[in-house]
Amino acid sequence: MAKIQANGIDIEYEEFGSKDDPMMLLVMGFSSQLTNWPESLIRGLTDAGRRVVIFDNRDIGLTTELEGQTPPSPRDIVKGIAAGEPMHEKVPYLLDDMAADAAALIEALGADQADVMGVSMGGMIVQLMALNHPERVRTLIPVMTTSGDPSLPPATPEATAALTAVPEERTPEAIADLAVKGRAVYGSHPDIRTPDDEIRANAIAAMQRSDRPMGTARQYAAILAQPRWHERLATLDVPTLVLHGEMDTLILPAAGQDIARRVPGAKIEIIEKWGHDLSEAVMPVLLNRIVPFLGQTTPAGEN
Repeated sequence: MAKIQANGIDIEYEEFGSKDDPMMLLVMGFSSQLTNWPESLIRGLTDAGRRVVIFDNRDIGLTTELEGQTPPSPRDIVKGIAAGEPMHEKVPYLLDDMAADAAALIEALGADQADVMGVSMGGMIVQLMALNHPERVRTLIPVMTTSGDPSLPPATPEATAALTAVPEERTPEAIADLAVKGRAVYGSHPDIRTPDDEIRANAIAAMQRSDRPMGTARQYAAILAQPRWHERLATLDVPTLVLHGEMDTLILPAAGQDIARRVPGAKIEIIEKWGHDLSEAVMPVLLNRIVPFLGQTTPAGEN
């Protein structure tokens, strides 16, 4: 792994494959570190002829932490938006800023463009990359994410509670317990879900690598306060593949369908038994959708 400065922050990243291949940037979701990307997905993409770059979003992992900046509470953000207050001006940063980070990373690593794929919050970020930095986005793959339309059906109460749960004591074991419980609520069908002992081990390893509860709070504030972008999606002119799980209770399939409906020419695949996770069993299914899509959109003169 390495660090590089982009958009005024130090971004921790790792890359795989040949530098001569077209770049593919993977953007992780809320509170998640680059280590959460499955090796099998990365390997499948490099085998398909992509230079794969993964990185820690701002405030998470080993990328710059925005210390000393306290966001309003989620309740205050929601109440402020309902009252017409400019809450986007009252948070430390927005998803727009995180999209600018990712676009700057592409340039800093010497590429003009990249295929960009993002999961959950990362899927929101890649949409904003395509809208705000279209010169950096060759293809767009939003995964288990939303168009931002506030009229879409929300997460189930159980999924929201699992996502925002805070342990009584912040220990590795307590964090691991919450990870297992959360995955049971919004993860994939038990037939293909990651085993509990693996979920637990991954959660402990992530906490040992980096533990930034205030960074998580600032990211959540960025999601809530981000000005909605759904009506802008009709202006996009980029090959787009939307991927979503039929069992996702955190961001319902209707949200992915809304992206596909709004982006001109977008394709969508709803995957059976898949929830809001990156279980190993789903990776071959995803690659079977992603690799042909990339093959159709590789620019002339590139491998």
